[in-house]
Amino acid sequence: MFVPCDRGGVSAAPDFKGFTLLMPAVSVGNVGQLAIDLVISTLDMTKVGYFYTDCLVPMVGNNPYATAEENSTELSINAEVYSLPSKKLVVLQIRSPFIKNKYRPFCETLLSWVKTIKCARVVLLSSSHAYQRDDEQLLGTPLRYLLTPDLEKAVGGRMKELNWKEMERVAAYPGINDTDKILHIPGGGITKLLFTESCSEGIQMAVLLKFCSEGDNIPDAFVLVNYLNEWLQLIKSESNNSTDPSSQWKIPSSWRLLFGNGLPPALF
Repeated sequence: MFVPCDRGGVSAAPDFKGFTLLMPAVSVGNVGQLAIDLVISTLDMTKVGYFYTDCLVPMVGNNPYATAEENSTELSINAEVYSLPSKKLVVLQIRSPFIKNKYRPFCETLLSWVKTIKCARVVLLSSSHAYQRDDEQLLGTPLRYLLTPDLEKAVGGRMKELNWKEMERVAAYPGINDTDKILHIPGGGITKLLFTESCSEGIQMAVLLKFCSEGDNIPDAFVLVNYLNEWLQLIKSESNNSTDPSSQWKIPSSWRLLFGNGLPPALF
């Protein structure tokens, strides 16, 4: 459930009606979460509350988006909500893995909240194991998208204009029966469940994902957030500029410790 921040003794829930909800799936390489970090940091989004749930591993840490000594000691937890009313954007950042067998309760709670706040649509950033692609998925771009039927009616034409590639369905029984096709997103965490539940409940949801492998997934995060920006135009793309579009995104201070502390001098 959503718990608004207490600001000056006032903890009224903000109005998210008509907003786009952007969130990550906890998936291979944590690509979605890293991409969300870039969005929050670059747009300087304001934390407006927390998503209280027993479905995620508990955690607490310092402010991952600290910009000065004054705000570096603010605490952050496993699921927080950020908002940018000027762009009608609300972001749910998830920072810890799911507890076993808690996928479905989380999806049910999340979709109930989405209906309550009357979001216009949900955009889920995800990833999938590159090594489990079939022959068709090996061709072309490593980026894919999925749209629920309700969102397909609204933005399906736009995706075709962008020349995006929809996530392929694969054979349920390869080599035995190739006509039965299913959605298969290995390493995608809650992606498939959340998408199929949104389809059945009439929620407008888009999934944007990238095939990748575990390792240094910062480059994957930049690719995914640029993919998102092609559609939502969160920041202005400088197409006439020869510089890398990734340079337009602001890297959060917490990324300095993404791979832990440096080697202690005592070793040498």
